[in-house]
This record gives sequence, structure tokens and C-alpha cells, in this order.
Amino acid sequence: MPPSILLPMVGLGIAGIAVILHLLGLSRAAELSDEAAARAAWLREFPGHAPRRAILSHDRRAALIETETGSGVVWAMGADTTARYLDGARIRRTARGLRIDLPDFTAPHIRLRLDPGEADQWPASLKETA
Repeated sequence: MPPSILLPMVGLGIAGIAVILHLLGLSRAAELSDEAAARAAWLREFPGHAPRRAILSHDRRAALIETETGSGVVWAMGADTTARYLDGARIRRTARGLRIDLPDFTAPHIRLRLDPGEADQWPASLKETA
């Protein structure tokens, strides 16, 4: 088949798949429905470290987690969630929430969109647990 036909056909096929996935709702970012969902997301990453407390963000796309061994964060990464401990993290306030710089090459920077009140509350909560 000539490239002048093959290339548009492949491009339209990929675009069509993307549109179908979006219309089916499969392109939405993950949400943590409640504290139990945040705890379950944490336990998927760290099965032996049960959370004592979970604080959900208002948009339900992130949660601050407190365990016996330290504090961590669970956040939406695409259609799934991931979690990291905040050991050695630098947390800075931004115009849209928080930026967390981790000493972890797999997730060196986390940008959390938080309401202004949450962006003030979360670092205070971390100091309380430290």
C-alpha cells in the first residue's frame, strides 16, 4: 500500500481510538473516593505499612498518609495512583498547591493541585507528625 494512503489511515485510526477512549471515560484521572480508597492505594505500594490516618484533598486526586514509619502521599498519575514516602522531601507552596521535591529518581517532583487552605494545612500536618 502506498505511504500516501497508509500514513493517513494509521493517523486516523490512532485518533479514532483516542476519541473512543475519551468518550468512554477511560481518559479521566484517577480519583480517591474516600479515605478507605486512599488507604488501599497506599497499601498497593507499601503492603506492610498500614496507614494510621489519611487526609484527602478536596478534588480527591491526592491524599496525605500518616504511618508509624513516617508520612507519605498518594496521588493520581493518569488513570491509576501511586504513592511515595516523604522522607527527605522539600515541600514548597505554589500558586496552585504544593510542589514536593523527593530524593527519588522515579518521582523527583510531585505537583499537587490543592485549594489554598489545603496547601497551608498539609505542610502543617506534616510538621505535627514529624
